[in-house]
Amino acid sequence: MAETRRTPGEIGCGVGATGLAALAAVLVLAVPALTRAADTLTGFAPQRVRGERAIEARLQALPTAAAYRRHLEAIASEPHVAGSRANTQVAEYLARTMEAAGLTVERAVYDVLLPRLNPVSTAALVTPVRLPLNNQEYVLPEDPYSANPNLGPGYNAFSGSGDVTAEVVYVNYGRREDFALLRQLGVSLIGKIAVARYGGNYRGYKAKFASEAGAVGLVIYSDPADGGYMAGIPYPEGKTNSASTVQRGSLLTLDYTGDALTPFLPAFTTDDPRPTRRLPIEQVALPKLPVVPLPYGSAIEILQRMRGQAVPGGWQGGLPFAYRVEGGSELTVHLHVEQPLGLTRITDVVGTLAGAEFPDEWIIIGCHYDAWSFGAEDPNGGTAMILSVAEALGQLAKDGLRPRRTIKVAHWDAEECGIIGSTEWVEEHRDELAAKGVAYINADVSVSGPHFGAAGAPTLKGLIIAAAGVVQHPDTALTVYQTWNPPASKAAEPGIGDLGGGSDHLGFYSHLGIPAAALSLSGASLYHSNYDDLAFYARFCDPRFEYGPTMARIDGVVLLRLANADLLPYDLGRYPTDFALHLQALRERTGHDSTALQLTRLDQALGPLREAAAAAVAARDSVLASPVPSPERLRAANRILLGLERSFVLPTGLPGRPWNRSLYMGVNPFNGYDAWPLPGLRHQVETNQLDQVAAWEEHYVKAVTDLTGRLQSLTTELANPASH
Repeated sequence: MAETRRTPGEIGCGVGATGLAALAAVLVLAVPALTRAADTLTGFAPQRVRGERAIEARLQALPTAAAYRRHLEAIASEPHVAGSRANTQVAEYLARTMEAAGLTVERAVYDVLLPRLNPVSTAALVTPVRLPLNNQEYVLPEDPYSANPNLGPGYNAFSGSGDVTAEVVYVNYGRREDFALLRQLGVSLIGKIAVARYGGNYRGYKAKFASEAGAVGLVIYSDPADGGYMAGIPYPEGKTNSASTVQRGSLLTLDYTGDALTPFLPAFTTDDPRPTRRLPIEQVALPKLPVVPLPYGSAIEILQRMRGQAVPGGWQGGLPFAYRVEGGSELTVHLHVEQPLGLTRITDVVGTLAGAEFPDEWIIIGCHYDAWSFGAEDPNGGTAMILSVAEALGQLAKDGLRPRRTIKVAHWDAEECGIIGSTEWVEEHRDELAAKGVAYINADVSVSGPHFGAAGAPTLKGLIIAAAGVVQHPDTALTVYQTWNPPASKAAEPGIGDLGGGSDHLGFYSHLGIPAAALSLSGASLYHSNYDDLAFYARFCDPRFEYGPTMARIDGVVLLRLANADLLPYDLGRYPTDFALHLQALRERTGHDSTALQLTRLDQALGPLREAAAAAVAARDSVLASPVPSPERLRAANRILLGLERSFVLPTGLPGRPWNRSLYMGVNPFNGYDAWPLPGLRHQVETNQLDQVAAWEEHYVKAVTDLTGRLQSLTTELANPASH
């Protein structure tokens, strides 16, 4: 094949023309579907497309099942909760692996408030019989990891300490609406122990609502209707919760994320010369209620002895008897929790591959590494996967194919106790991230089965769809995209969700307004239990250890396109489309004829936004079809692109949640997980404060107008003849 020579400036990616042309020639023969394609790539000048596809094909050849399995076994062979020696050893493995791959590694250490290791958390029947209730998974001959002596009973981080004996009240999922219904029924929680099943909301809100209702304690159990035998055969024969499976988790419900003692500020270590202002612990609204998690094999001992009225419709769970609301005076339960708190050192491990041309534009992929036990699926399938990404990117750099922009591979600590490690890092680097952050890709729980899915900011949706279309699914001859959106579905494109709460994207997306996404191949899960180990993972999640490398290829393509594009490959047309859909959904919650939700000015602002987005897309495509602009002009245009999402950052924050500052996407403040599009307006609707809608409409009109102005500035910059 004849070689087409180009200058290094035309090719970018930190490689000379001869080397890339030779690589492209080889890969054209090896993977013609990828390198001979005539289509364009968003944000790339046409003359760069062939080289970029060659680099992506090279990256896809690098992740292997053997390497992914080796990483996962090294990380997940021992329980490693945050603050433990085993977790420190995992951090060192992550650092060594990335250093060997050629990345520059930073260890960011913080002292944060965490529960001391091995807290006491017990429950027992007192009357009508004395019966201790098991809250640790059984040792199974089929699962050698279940006998690990470092495993402990279930507990909920940041539970209040206490010793209480009381009657019980069943509160269904412990949602806001469940407690409201109990009030309507005249059922009092005062002086009682609430019994709630997992599901429906974040466990911290179950405790918050129970405490507000006057309860003195809370049991949270895993009902078989919500992931137990009603969904299939239990573990170890099957992959659903068994009678001894306990879900652990944090209970923090503060109005900010991260370390409880240092809101909005990084929790520098006590020996760091930089000052850290810590709140006195008594000034922090930590949970006071003692909370004990139980498996359904123990909860049945409480629930089957209840003698009160039948539960309302929809409250019946999966245990083999009729559920009741109250237990009566003859049934009492004892809870004992001792959970001292103290400063604990945590470590984020961040690897950096500096960009060859635009080092001050950062793309970050991250996953936490601390776990409630072994964490084979949550999170360490993702941890091992992004190690594979780091190795692939490092090998490309060694081959002379360094990315044009900087890529960071981050491993966060103490996520399970409240998204702490990533938040402290974001707060430490807030100004730098606001200026340089291109995108954040979250990999938490990203490898547990064959089913691809994604959630993310509008600007990243087109990129995700495109990346899924160039990676083969390991179970078929189809691409991941074709399994995600099969022709039989007749959908124009697959659905991409919105990012809610519960993981490390929050600091980037909700606090700083950096576009974020979460991509995953999902399947089986024994969430937050001691059975989330390598035995379960190898049988039910990724038996051939091929989903991990596949996910590494998808994320790798996303990272490379963000890193190597001439103009950041944001999906510019999505915001007006998605915004309008979210407005329609909001109106439907109160009725289309609601005068309080006319939002006329906001509707009017969307028209210019649509026009500005269309003009920006046309200008981008036009300028890339011409001779490639100079690096200086690319930097100027990309600075504008990089700031688009920042239009939705409200410095004063959302109602009651000043740390969460994105007007575009937030977290349901009443269940802690669900995504709330247009959260400032949504809050007024859900709390029936419709008189406040007009004031919040002003914030949204300003944000949309600002975004429109940025897109218009981009078009002007690209249309400037000097930029060509």
